[in-house]
Amino acid sequence: MRKLILLLILTVISCEKKQELTAPQTFVGNAIGTTYGIKAFHDEQLELTEDIDAIIDMFNQSMSTWVPGSDINRINDGDSTVVVGKAFKEVFDAAQEIYRKTDGYFDPTVGNLVNAYGFGANGEQTSIPSQKQIDSLLQFVGFYKMDIQKTALDEGYHVTTTQPGMYLEYNAIAKGTLVDYIARMLDEKGVENYIVEVGGEVITKGKNLEKDAPFLVGINDPKSGAQGTKTLMAINLQDKAMAGSGNYRKYKVDEATGIEYVHTVNPITGLAQPSQAIGVNVIANNCTLADGYATALMAMPLEKSRVLLKNIPEIEVIIMYIDDNGMLRFELTPGFNQYIKPQI
Repeated sequence: MRKLILLLILTVISCEKKQELTAPQTFVGNAIGTTYGIKAFHDEQLELTEDIDAIIDMFNQSMSTWVPGSDINRINDGDSTVVVGKAFKEVFDAAQEIYRKTDGYFDPTVGNLVNAYGFGANGEQTSIPSQKQIDSLLQFVGFYKMDIQKTALDEGYHVTTTQPGMYLEYNAIAKGTLVDYIARMLDEKGVENYIVEVGGEVITKGKNLEKDAPFLVGINDPKSGAQGTKTLMAINLQDKAMAGSGNYRKYKVDEATGIEYVHTVNPITGLAQPSQAIGVNVIANNCTLADGYATALMAMPLEKSRVLLKNIPEIEVIIMYIDDNGMLRFELTPGFNQYIKPQI
């Protein structure tokens, strides 16, 4: 009889434990001009608001060009005394890796051009820059002209440049970087199953315990327009990050000429004209890399992407483009198919 009672007690405890683990805890809020959402499974109540706010504040004060007096803005203003921390260097190093592997199509020194087109933090200009203006600004583009080194007292890092007047910005990987920071915080708290999303960029760990399956992440149909929410396909994402880039959401039209200009500026030509690709999604081990590569692949010609992706096996990619007949087409790396949820 005692054994039976003990067995019943253990069964009840086990069921309660399972119920706790499979009930998600959700957190939502605003960050870096967009929104964030977290769904986490944990056997204890999580208190994350203060931790998330601290991460966002650190990010803004260190790396946001939209925050007056931030470290990156002081660097852009020519202050050589600025000491940045490990987080800033992590992003700098990741940006250098993507810059090298994409032959310069991802370049965080493109900020002067982004501002000139009116898409950046200092982009007050409403008219489209002339070719002469673009040519003059291209001298300030080139991430190879920047370096980051330890300070003499080993208290942090200095950013140096061989070209005064350059404008460094992390906006092309900002959302992905913030996703990674929040995920790292959840890892430190021992959370083993979660999904983190900031402005559409996501990272997952473990699985969705409610469904006992990988987390599902949708890819929007780029033909549905700037406000479109139509899902093109669903992606099974487990222990991976995914980021997307698309010029169909953020662009402007020159009233005088009717020419469309997009927010992804080509750092090679200095032009903000649409490429053949209209949408890109990248799956990687972290969201910083996924976000950066997605930006680069939006900027470069499709033929260049096809060649380049053969040499970057650590990412899986889908590129969406419009063919000569106006039809939506897809280019996928061989491993991307395994993440697509089959339609029933």
